[in-house]
Amino acid sequence: MSMEIRHAIDPIRYQRMNTQELRESFLIEDLYKDDEVKLVYSHVDRAIVGSAVPRAKPLKLKADKKEMAADYFAQRREIGIFNIGASGVVKVDGKEFKLGNRDCLYIGKGSREISFASDNEKNAAKFYIVSYPAHKDYPTQLARLEDAGKVELGSDEEANKRTIYKYIYPDGIKSCQLVMGFTVLESGNVWNTMAPHTHIRRSEVYMYFDVADENVVFHIMGEPSQTRLLVVRNGQAVISPVWSIHAGAGTRAYSFVWSMGGENQEFDDMDFVSLKNIF
Repeated sequence: MSMEIRHAIDPIRYQRMNTQELRESFLIEDLYKDDEVKLVYSHVDRAIVGSAVPRAKPLKLKADKKEMAADYFAQRREIGIFNIGASGVVKVDGKEFKLGNRDCLYIGKGSREISFASDNEKNAAKFYIVSYPAHKDYPTQLARLEDAGKVELGSDEEANKRTIYKYIYPDGIKSCQLVMGFTVLESGNVWNTMAPHTHIRRSEVYMYFDVADENVVFHIMGEPSQTRLLVVRNGQAVISPVWSIHAGAGTRAYSFVWSMGGENQEFDDMDFVSLKNIF
């Protein structure tokens, strides 16, 4: 298991960064490696973003004692797990939770032993991991795709017709501060998160998946008057600080997991920005 550190970038330094520096600070490219737990510790709201792909053997989620100063990973943290691969099992303190594709598991603070396994070595599960600090423990709970809160938004005319699935949120799985779900764009639609917005009360991470081979998503970020873009490919994630918009357009339809942590769990807590003020 490896733990990479990403320092928080303020909007002033951001304006002077070149393409490679932006990618190194905000884009997580190398998720989903066979038989490896990959973790990135971001100083933006102390989020941890990562993955586990158990193919030949089960994998354990352990604390990095140097960076986390914890005896076990969830000692002071809560965790969201989302499966973008084949079926697998997440074991939490001896209890097994079976996750199919697009199922989501919330793991509450205080859970000591967490491990991942695939049902079939040749067709592995791909577990996406997001964790935020927590000051209260909530019960570990599994939500399947059919359990998610479902919201349909957008239109073909605006090329942003999409369905939002909510898993960890106030009306669904309860948590301390983590909010998590995913969005699916319909065929022929390419825009996400329009109208653009910020939310200074919480940071967000997007993980793009179902991005077809030879296709990309152009993720737009930055202060409204200082936007830049990141070219994102399948299975890659973008850390979005509180001062940044987070929108994008793909070369064809795609999906993405969104996860947030901070002061407010209300999904609609957004500070919208008129396109007239985007530069």
